[in-house]
Amino acid sequence: MSNKTEDFNWEKFETKGFGEGYTKAERAEMEKLYDNTLNEITEKEVIKGTVVGINDKDVIINIGFKSDGLVPRTEFRDLPDLKIGDEVELFIEEQENSLGQLVLSRKKAKMVRAWSDIEEALEHDNIIEGLVKRRTKGGLIVDIYGVEAFLPGSQIDVKPIRDFDIYVGKKMEVKVVKINHANDNVVVSHKVLIEKDLEKQKAEILNNLEKGQVLEGVIKNMTNFGVFIDLGGVDGLLHITDISWGRINHPEEVLNLDDKVQIVVLDFDDDKKRISLGMKQLTSHPWDSLSAELEIGSRVKGKIVNVADYGAFLELAPGVEGLIHVSEMSWSQHLRNPADFVKVGDEIEAVVLTLDKDDRKMSLGIKQLTEDPWTKQDMGSKYAVNTKHKGVVRNLTNFGLFLELEEGIDGLVHVSDLSWTKKIKHPSEYVKVGDELEVIVLELDVDNRRLALGHKQLEENPWDTFEGIFPVGSVHKCTVNSKNDKGAVLELPYGLEGFATIKNLEKEDGSQVEVSESLDFKVTEFSKDDKRIVLSHTAMFKEEAAAPKGAKKAAGAATSSKKKGEDKPSSQPAAEKSTLGDLDALTALKEKMDENKK
Repeated sequence: MSNKTEDFNWEKFETKGFGEGYTKAERAEMEKLYDNTLNEITEKEVIKGTVVGINDKDVIINIGFKSDGLVPRTEFRDLPDLKIGDEVELFIEEQENSLGQLVLSRKKAKMVRAWSDIEEALEHDNIIEGLVKRRTKGGLIVDIYGVEAFLPGSQIDVKPIRDFDIYVGKKMEVKVVKINHANDNVVVSHKVLIEKDLEKQKAEILNNLEKGQVLEGVIKNMTNFGVFIDLGGVDGLLHITDISWGRINHPEEVLNLDDKVQIVVLDFDDDKKRISLGMKQLTSHPWDSLSAELEIGSRVKGKIVNVADYGAFLELAPGVEGLIHVSEMSWSQHLRNPADFVKVGDEIEAVVLTLDKDDRKMSLGIKQLTEDPWTKQDMGSKYAVNTKHKGVVRNLTNFGLFLELEEGIDGLVHVSDLSWTKKIKHPSEYVKVGDELEVIVLELDVDNRRLALGHKQLEENPWDTFEGIFPVGSVHKCTVNSKNDKGAVLELPYGLEGFATIKNLEKEDGSQVEVSESLDFKVTEFSKDDKRIVLSHTAMFKEEAAAPKGAKKAAGAATSSKKKGEDKPSSQPAAEKSTLGDLDALTALKEKMDENKK
């Protein structure tokens, strides 16, 4: 049986409907014309299509292909107002799947378009507006064209950013600075946009910069010596001393980071790289508003703001200070540390001593709040001559010591008025600073503020008694304490010292008396005023060694007769031969001296 369809003559067949009356050649021509109306498409590329239908699940898209494509409606969530006829971009995944359908994706189209736009932005230095999605380590994540880009913290602004969270959820213009295709990573910067604007602003500021100009700036950094202020791409230094007329220890006491402040240009260098700014200069100086009633002698109140070695500064008002010198803190003539009287933060009263409003200087005193002890009415009677007092040793000098009897009342004890018997070369041999000493007033001169004191005068002068104990010619047992080429220092009874010259240390056998030897010595000179006793051992057997020049001849005869074995003349006083220690006066004196030593 033959195939009847092959033998059928289509050209002669007529029907009512599509193709009626067309020949084979005519149909081929029409098919060609129809094919020319369809787009030639390539998979994995982005094309534009038109919405031709919308249902619950899909959006039907006509891209001019022989069949329409379906795109899940979820991919158009960002277009809630989507309607038929709208034109959208789509990515061709497949021309025909297993079901013969055209497979399109708007999501991939958006991503391809986004990367294309990002690459174009990098190439042409375009500005992109992105949305800050969230904070991440070291910076922010910014959505640009649906791609998550990284904005480093250092690229957010020209000034340091301390709080990244304030940018989250906000739109921000950025520039693409780097693309890493291997990791699909994009780095953007907002700082470069600011810097570009700042360059123009900076040039304008520097061109118009002049001293005395008032500007507005933002505090970008704070140090212990001052504040750096951003003037709009130009930084200036506001030194701590130019922040306030008052004294401050750190700028953070009155200013905060990121504060907007008004400042004035004080100075700048030739290159305008170092700009000095001032803030306090925008207000009048506190000295100019001082009360006209303030004058020398006025009592003022304030707070101690600084304590130095030489004094303390009292702040009467911010920017108005006066110096209280240490010498004006106490009537005492002995300077002490100001910290003994005041400390920072003390609120005290003082008296104005000097005032110069032109130079804005003031000196104050606090001792003036009390009466000068030298001007007190009872001064003459309280410290009358021969009155006894106790005081504290405040200072030692070569010639004596200063004794403070009360605050502001000092007296001098001369080194010669410390002891009747000891030969004191320096007061430190007798007392030390801080010791308490009892004295008697020797002289008072209120007008010249002079007070002469004595310590030894508390006791009777023992030299009045010694005058009868050590008369010239008397003999005493003495010990040699020390010796030099001029002579020897001798230890006498009752703790006294005597002196013997070298020629008077010769023994009868011609040898010299040595240190630590105890021998009889004869007094050859006694001076109560000079407290000096001169003795001689040689005079014990050579009278001429100690005799005056006029008596040498007689002394020689006496020595000659002694050598011949003759006795000493019977006219020699008995007192010279006695030990003298047995006398009642000496015994009493010795007991008194021993008691004083204790």
